[in-house]
Amino acid sequence: MGSKALQEMMQRAESWPEAAQAELAQIAREIDAGLSAGLYHPTAAEREGIARGLSDARAGRFASDDEVRGVLEKRRPA
Repeated sequence: MGSKALQEMMQRAESWPEAAQAELAQIAREIDAGLSAGLYHPTAAEREGIARGLSDARAGRFASDDEVRGVLEKRRPA
């Protein structure tokens, strides 16, 4: 998103309800903090998902090619 697109979006956001504007501001603060820190800190839910994935991988539980293909086919737009 270029600078012009960002400016246009911010102008639109000025007409949003106050709660939506506050949420956008919070998200922007989080992005800014992450960029300046140079490190990403996953949420608790993300850490749990990572741990589950690593545990499954250690146990050899992987989706088969057919299972992956099936999921992709369901999710692709028609």
